Amino acid sequence: MRRHILALAAGAAVVVPAAALAQARYLNPRDVAEAQRQHAELVAELGGAESGQRGAYVQQVGARVAAQTGVANGAQAFRFTTLNSAVENAFAVPGGYIYITRQLMTLLDDESELAFVLGHEAGHVAGNHAQARKTAASRNSILGVLGAILGSVVGNSGLGSMIGQSAMRYSQLSTLSFSREQEYQADSLGTRYIAAAGYDPLGGTRVLAALTRSSALERRIQGRENRSLPEWASTHPLSQNRLQRALIEAQRSGLAASGGQRNRDQFLAMVDGMMVDDDPAQGVIDGRLFSHPDLMLQFAVPAGYQMQNGTRAVTVSGSAGQAQFRGGRYQGSLEEYIGRVVYGLTGGRQQVAMAPPRQTVINGLPAMYSVGRANTSSGAVDVSVMAYRWSPDTVYHFVMLTRAGQGIGPFAPMVDSLRRLSAPEAAAIRPRVIDVVTVRAGDTVQSLANLMAYRDFRMERFMALNGLTPGSRLVPGSKVKLVVYGSRRG
Repeated sequence: MRRHILALAAGAAVVVPAAALAQARYLNPRDVAEAQRQHAELVAELGGAESGQRGAYVQQVGARVAAQTGVANGAQAFRFTTLNSAVENAFAVPGGYIYITRQLMTLLDDESELAFVLGHEAGHVAGNHAQARKTAASRNSILGVLGAILGSVVGNSGLGSMIGQSAMRYSQLSTLSFSREQEYQADSLGTRYIAAAGYDPLGGTRVLAALTRSSALERRIQGRENRSLPEWASTHPLSQNRLQRALIEAQRSGLAASGGQRNRDQFLAMVDGMMVDDDPAQGVIDGRLFSHPDLMLQFAVPAGYQMQNGTRAVTVSGSAGQAQFRGGRYQGSLEEYIGRVVYGLTGGRQQVAMAPPRQTVINGLPAMYSVGRANTSSGAVDVSVMAYRWSPDTVYHFVMLTRAGQGIGPFAPMVDSLRRLSAPEAAAIRPRVIDVVTVRAGDTVQSLANLMAYRDFRMERFMALNGLTPGSRLVPGSKVKLVVYGSRRG
């Protein structure tokens, strides 16, 4: 709520076809128009965009790199946006719109690394990879995130559209991947672009190494946390071979030995104070708990289940079924509300036989639930809805899909856990932010790692955040990044 070598040594060359480069000289006007139309919606669905100095800084670095792409008026043709998302990712869409999340940006260590990520994504556009991504996105939008997750459960039925348009854009962060060949090409182009722009061409190798470390750490953490976060590494397949190829390409640039610009201090000044992980304004995942300080609510998912937090909904997935939590303004009856939720599952295209809703009270909240059965291409599926009257004009609900005969059963502890947060509990939920500190005499990796705002893996997180390896020693006067608790935005 966490994301192409043009020429190598003899016998190891991957050549970007000249035709592909020629086609990329001008961005397709239709693609540009479509990207412009979708931009505002995409940004809104992915948590909003960083503005002010940070937004301008990323655009400035991106434009400097884009000027080297060969696209006509490249510096103006491409648009770069920093998303307020806890997903560690970056992606490009047809039309030259490139997005990087704050989560990925905080993993980077200097401006040349940022330039490589943006250049890599620009390379996907120049190589026309974004068109293939767009085609995949069109297929994916039919079902959305939950539909994709539920594929093995409900088959190709309309039930998969239950999540609707609200998370369709979010799914683009997690379900689209590139081929190995496309990654080699984008790596190569990204390295060429940043070298031509005067940046250190080794920035790419450092990014790939950092992502490899982050991916390995995430796999370890996943065993203890209930967060389901797609990574840049999953949509941009990593390998040791990619890192080696990037190193060779950087060396071939002729700047690896003499070095280009890294602008580390400037970059660190920009990420200092940047939010890490969940934005409390969108709710926070902490272990099995989801808490939203603004909505003043909290619930817990079953042990072993994973959560993915979107701007309008939380999806929950596990071995026995899938669920989604969402809601908002509504003044009608709970019975009518449940009917609308069920209708929204299929858009009226498929009949779902629901039992008459039954009333209950959960943690002082008036509630109503209903369980039904739907026939899908993969067999019968139980559809359950639990709706809560939060206030006279607000209703929240869980909608759950389980195997026939299970009903709410696998999610019973979850639906019983929804409760109101007290004012002190809500006030105690604070964002994690980057704190850039200067190493002092006597500081050690362990002493600084102890300051990390996490309950576990403090040492490993600190090392991954700063590109350190076992046995690394800190140099007094150098700068490192910490993750500490910050204050809520006004």
